[in-house]
Amino acid sequence: MDQDLIKLVNKLQDTFSNLGGELDMPQLIVVGSQSAGKSSVLETIVGKDFLPRGQGIVTRRPLILQLVHTPVPEEPSPTSPPYTEWAQFLHIDKRFTDFNEIRKEIEQETFRVAGQNKGVSKLPISLRIYSPDVLDLTLVDLPGLTKIPVGDQPSDIERQIRNLVLDYISKPNSVILAVSPANVDLANSESLKLARSVDPQGRRTIGVLTKLDLMDAGTNALDILTGRVYPLKLGFIGVVNRSQQDINAEKCMKDALDSETEFFRNHPSYRNIAHKNGTKYLAKTLNQVLLNHIRDKLPDMKARLNTLMGQAQQELNSFGDSAIFGDKNQQGALILRLMTQFARDFVSSIDGTKVDISTKELSGGARIYYIFNDIFGHALASIDATHNLDNQDIRTAIRNSTGPRPSLFVPEIAFDLLVKPQIKLLEAPSLRCVELVYEELVKICHNCTSAELQRFPRLHAQLIEVVSELLRERLGPTSEYAQSLIEIQAAYINTNHPAFISGSAMAAQQVSSPPKAQMPPRPASVEPVNGHGTSHDDDDDELSDDPNGIFPPRDARSVSSTVHDRSRSTAASSTSAAAAAAAMGMGAVAKRSSSKTRHRSSNQHQPQSQSHRPHSALGAMAPHTVLGAGGNPSSARETFLNYFFGQNGPGPIAGASVGERYISDVGQGVVPVGRDISGAESTMSSGLMAGKRGIDGNNAAYDMKSLGKHIEAVPSDGSHLTMREEMETSLIRSLIASYFGIVRQSIQDLIPKAIMHFLVNHTSQHVQNRLVASLYKPDLFADMLNEDEALVAERTRVKALLDAYKEAFKTLSDVSLKSS
Repeated sequence: MDQDLIKLVNKLQDTFSNLGGELDMPQLIVVGSQSAGKSSVLETIVGKDFLPRGQGIVTRRPLILQLVHTPVPEEPSPTSPPYTEWAQFLHIDKRFTDFNEIRKEIEQETFRVAGQNKGVSKLPISLRIYSPDVLDLTLVDLPGLTKIPVGDQPSDIERQIRNLVLDYISKPNSVILAVSPANVDLANSESLKLARSVDPQGRRTIGVLTKLDLMDAGTNALDILTGRVYPLKLGFIGVVNRSQQDINAEKCMKDALDSETEFFRNHPSYRNIAHKNGTKYLAKTLNQVLLNHIRDKLPDMKARLNTLMGQAQQELNSFGDSAIFGDKNQQGALILRLMTQFARDFVSSIDGTKVDISTKELSGGARIYYIFNDIFGHALASIDATHNLDNQDIRTAIRNSTGPRPSLFVPEIAFDLLVKPQIKLLEAPSLRCVELVYEELVKICHNCTSAELQRFPRLHAQLIEVVSELLRERLGPTSEYAQSLIEIQAAYINTNHPAFISGSAMAAQQVSSPPKAQMPPRPASVEPVNGHGTSHDDDDDELSDDPNGIFPPRDARSVSSTVHDRSRSTAASSTSAAAAAAAMGMGAVAKRSSSKTRHRSSNQHQPQSQSHRPHSALGAMAPHTVLGAGGNPSSARETFLNYFFGQNGPGPIAGASVGERYISDVGQGVVPVGRDISGAESTMSSGLMAGKRGIDGNNAAYDMKSLGKHIEAVPSDGSHLTMREEMETSLIRSLIASYFGIVRQSIQDLIPKAIMHFLVNHTSQHVQNRLVASLYKPDLFADMLNEDEALVAERTRVKALLDAYKEAFKTLSDVSLKSS
C-alpha cells in the first residue's frame, strides 16, 4: 500500500501538470553547486547513464524524474514486452529503451526551450523510468548553483538559478536533497545555505556528501556524517560516484556500486558507519522519507484539494451552463436579462450611480460635466471678441454702411455688420462640444459589460452597435440645434439688453478717458471776434477739453476765430463768415485758457429750434456750451451715448469740428478718405475726353482715373487715423466686446442644456426600448448566444480540472481509510 502512495502522487502530478493545477505534490528536490555530483548521484540511483554531461552548466531545465518499480514476472507472457526497462517523456508519446536516446532527447528539449546560449528555463522536463532495479521515487534535478557567468551566459545567471531553486524548495511539501562535495569546506556549501533559508530547523533536509574518495590524505568527513558539525534531522549520507576516468572508460554501474561498497567497508574512518552510507542506502532512505512525507502531508493535501475544488466550481459557474442554449424560451429570457442589465449599466454610468464606480479617475457622467465646464468653458473664454478685426475692417464697415453719404455719427448698421461674424466664432466650439459628449457616450457604451456578457461576444457587439446607432441618430439633431442657437443669436441683435446698455456705458467711459497728451502751447490771437476779446489758439482741428471726460483734451478754436483769420486771406468779412457758420448750425466752442479757467464767449441766446440741430457725431457728443448765431449759450448738455441711444432726445449743436474741417477744406483742399490699391490706369485716352488734354487746359479732368477693383478705407497718405476715427473704432470694439460677452454667456448656458436634452437624456430614456425592438428576435438568439471559442476551451479545461480534483480527493480519502 505504501508503494501505491508514490504511484498515486506521480499520477496526480502528471494529471495536474497537463491541466495546470496548483496542487503541490510531495517530491525530492536535488540542490547543489555546479559540478557537485548531482547528476552522478541520480544516475547511480537509477543505475543507468541517461543524463547529459559536459563542461560548465549542463542541466538548464528542471528535470522531474519519476522512478517506478516494475517487478519482473516469473513466467513471461506472450503479450508482455521483450524489455524490462524503459522510459517515457510527458511531452512525447514514445517509449525509450535505449538510454542514450534519452540523453539526446533531454538535450534537444533543453535547446528547444532554453536556447543555445547556456541560459536556464523554469519549464520542467518530465521523465518517467520503469525498471525492476529502482525504488518508487520522485526527484527533481535542478540546475547547479553558480557564482559568475561564463561564456555567453546571461549576466544575471546566478540570480536566475537561485530564484528557480527557491521556487521549488520553498514549497512545504518538498524534501530538500542538499548535495555538497566533501573536498570543499562544509561552511562554503551553497546548497545547505539555501536549504537553511527555507528550512531553518532542518526538518525536511537530507545532506548528501559526494567525492569522499577525493579528500586530502589524513582528512575525513566522519564528524559531518555523524551530525556533529551541522545537525540535520534526516542526517547526512555519503556516496562515492564514478570519476571522469571511469565514465570515459565506460565503467558499468554494477562495478561502480561494488567499488563504492568496498570503499566504505575498507576505509578506516567509515567502516563503522558503512551500512549507513552508499547509494543503495541513499535510495532506500529517500524512498522511506518520501513515503513518510506523503503520509504526513495527506491531510494537508486533502484540505488543499477541497479548496481547489471550490474555486474550480466557482470559476465553472461563472462560465455558465451550456445546456440551456438549446431551449428558445431560456435563450429569450437570458437575452432579455442581459439587455436590461446592459441598459441599466449604461444609464447608471451616466448618472453616477454605478456600483463599481472608480475613485481614481473621472468616469461616466463626470467626464461629460468636465467637458461642459472645463473644456467647453475654457474654449469660449479663450475667444477674443475682436482679435480678428483690425482698424481697416472697422473703418470699411462704417464707410460701407453709410452708402454715398458721409457719416454724422457711428452707424448702427456697421455694428450689426461687424458683430454677427464674431458671434459665428462660437459655432465651432459648440459643435465640438457636441462631438466630445458623443464620443464619451460611445466610450461609456463600450465599458458597459459584465462577466456573464463577456461569454457572448456577438451579443455584446450587437448591443454596442444598437446603442451606437441610437447615438449617431441623435448626433445630427443635436448638432443642428446647437448650430441654430448660434444663428438665433446672430439673427437679432438686441441692443436693448440691460447688460449691453451697461456695457456700452462702460465702453464709452473707457473710450472717453485716454491719457492726456501734453501739447505745446500755441500763440493766442489778440484780435477780437464779433467784438469780444476772447483769446484763441492757432488754427487746428482738435476739440476743446471736456470737463465730463467724454473726449480727451484737444486744442480747438471757435468757428468765429477761424472765419476771422481766414477772412484776411480770402477778403471775406468775419461777420458774414460767422453768420454763414450760424446758418449751418455750428456754434462757437469755448476753450480752456492757460489758467485752466473756462470763459463764455457770448451772452446772446439762439432760438430753441436751432439749438437742437445735430450736425456731427463729435458735435453731438461734446457737452460744451453751445452758441447760436447771436452767441447765446444753449441749456442742453448731453453726451454722445444719450444722443446715440435716444434717451433724452437729440444732442446739442456743437459743430466746431465739422465747421473747422469744412472751412479748412474750402481753403486747403479735400481730405482723402481712402486709397485705390488696385493700380487702375486712367481711361481718358479711350473715353469721352480722349485727345482733349492740353487743348482746353483741362489737365485735372484727365488725371481722374477709373476706380480699381479694391479700394481700402485708409487714406493713401498713411494709416494714421484721425481722432474721430480712433474714437469710432474704439467705440465699435467696446460695443462688440460687450455684446459678444452677452452672447457667449448665453451660449455657454444653452449648449450644455441642449446636449443633455437632445443627446444624453433622450438616449438614456430610449436605450432599453431600442435594444428590445432591434435584438429581441427568436431567429437571432442562436447566433447572438454563440460563445467565444477561447471561453469554451477554458470551460472545458476547468471542468476537466474539477473532475481531476474530485477523483484525487476520492483516491486520497480511500488511502486514508486503508491506512487507518
